[in-house]
Amino acid sequence: MADESRPLIVPVGGFLGAGKTRLLLRAAQILKERGIRSGIVTNDQGEKLVDTQWAESAGMSTQEVTGACFCCRFTELMEAAGRLMLLDPAVIFLEPVGSCTDISATVLQPIKAYHHADFRLAPYTVLVDPARAREMGSPKADRKLQYLFWEQLDEADLICWTKNDLFPSPPPLKDFTNVRQVSAKTGAGVAAWLAEVSGGSVEPGVKLLRDINYKLYAEAEAELGWLNWQVTVTLTQPLSPAALAGPLFDAIEATLTEAKVTIMHMKLLARCATGYVEAAVCRNQAEPEVEGDLLASPALEHEITLNIRAKCDPEELSHAAAEAFQHVPGKVGFVRQESFQPGAPQPEHRFKELAKSV
Repeated sequence: MADESRPLIVPVGGFLGAGKTRLLLRAAQILKERGIRSGIVTNDQGEKLVDTQWAESAGMSTQEVTGACFCCRFTELMEAAGRLMLLDPAVIFLEPVGSCTDISATVLQPIKAYHHADFRLAPYTVLVDPARAREMGSPKADRKLQYLFWEQLDEADLICWTKNDLFPSPPPLKDFTNVRQVSAKTGAGVAAWLAEVSGGSVEPGVKLLRDINYKLYAEAEAELGWLNWQVTVTLTQPLSPAALAGPLFDAIEATLTEAKVTIMHMKLLARCATGYVEAAVCRNQAEPEVEGDLLASPALEHEITLNIRAKCDPEELSHAAAEAFQHVPGKVGFVRQESFQPGAPQPEHRFKELAKSV
């Protein structure tokens, strides 16, 4: 990998809560230990991303594309990758929005066709949370979100079951044969996955969703409410990031659960001068996954970034967040408050045939 003159672009997709950022940070750490530089381009329909700030806090070179998915901001995506190239990375990870599909036709094929002189392209990996797969395989699953979930898998060059530490023996995944297992928490399978996506044994971008229904795709995205907030907090008494983030996170989750709002993914990052804590859940009443420094010293000044994706009206998300912040023991300043439903995707490019691999 490090001997190649062109950086390797490694695209990693998957439904909301599949564990994309956790896997990529674990992969970046493995590469760093080998003396290999990497960077990441994150993506969201809005701005102020927990994933971007989390990656930065973890010491990873980071760019982001906001305001729409990679397919609708393809030019911005490649500009972001170009900025990372100034840092001379061997690997650039791409993390598309968890509600997006048709990545092969709108992102992978344009990279192969227009940017092969600057980048190599790795196979497109789609991550799957076993619990989410069980939900989406149920007859009771939301039809539109179910469509989105399975379309993501249909275009994958490789599929990885995530959370292998929690689900060591997931069931067969329909008739897919290109399935692996990884755990970002333990590191199991991550090095093997890196070797596979960088080794050239799997051809990248060889699948297209030729019959995708863009009307249904847009309706599925519009079923979700999105919230991205950035908040400053000046406490009356010093607290560690964990001590501030924990009760706040729990209060928001409890309010949404009481209102019967289905959480698809909720992430909160609390940062101060002494450290950071990131917490996330991808369903109601689940135990949060926590990263960062739980033993960071107390501080008065904190910055909080909150991202929620849920099946509801965005106003419900704003109400739950506002109510929780009212109980923070100190002065709260709202830097950015954004809640919305995603608009219909409008790709810059959409290939109907596979671009030639170079």
